[in-house]
Amino acid sequence: MTESGEKNNILNSVEIKGTIRFAKELIFDGKLDGDITSSGGTLIVGGNGKIHGNLKANSVLVKGKVNGNIIADSRCELHEGAELIGDLKTARLVLEAGAMFVGRSEVNPSNIPIKAPVAPQVIAPVEGSAAAPQVAEAQKAAIPSRQGTLPGVKG
Repeated sequence: MTESGEKNNILNSVEIKGTIRFAKELIFDGKLDGDITSSGGTLIVGGNGKIHGNLKANSVLVKGKVNGNIIADSRCELHEGAELIGDLKTARLVLEAGAMFVGRSEVNPSNIPIKAPVAPQVIAPVEGSAAAPQVAEAQKAAIPSRQGTLPGVKG
């Protein structure tokens, strides 16, 4: 682990099996079978970089190929030509045209706890009661329509 303010470079002729830890900034352009971790640093996966493992850093910029999960505390960028096959968790996500991402993403800038959506309650009509259908109709009206919210998406 380096403690200097300098950038650390791993060039495309380097192949590593194991775990890499760094402090400030790492530009990785080689091949890695293992994980990269940093507490507060910036990781840049260069255009020739190929990683089969998980990445964790404050900021992650991907220009190469990653087969694994990414946790970027502050920001993650997938540039044109980047390939990510794995899950992604970050506060902010930049996804450029031409980048490939296959997996699940959790983008949460305010770190708000994510809750599962609450299903609407179904009210069964009571025989002989005219009030039950009115309550059920009022519930239907309270559920917002999703049609037309996004271009090209049918609700």
